[in-house]
Amino acid sequence: MRKKFYTIKKGKKVCGVCNGLSVYFNIDVTLIRVLWLFLFFTFGFGIIPYIVLAVIFPSKEEENSTPYES
Repeated sequence: MRKKFYTIKKGKKVCGVCNGLSVYFNIDVTLIRVLWLFLFFTFGFGIIPYIVLAVIFPSKEEENSTPYES
């Protein structure tokens, strides 16, 4: 089975990029968000890649989403 990245909107989050990354890499979503904020405030890096990922990758809005194709 191949992994496939999706943005996953759960609750009222912005675009679901961090949630999709956490499912794809099997890492806690809080860690991804903290890392994203660290990169943004330290290096000014984060807004453009977030927007690019939100636009390029498809959205999967199911409650129990998995990154694997069936």
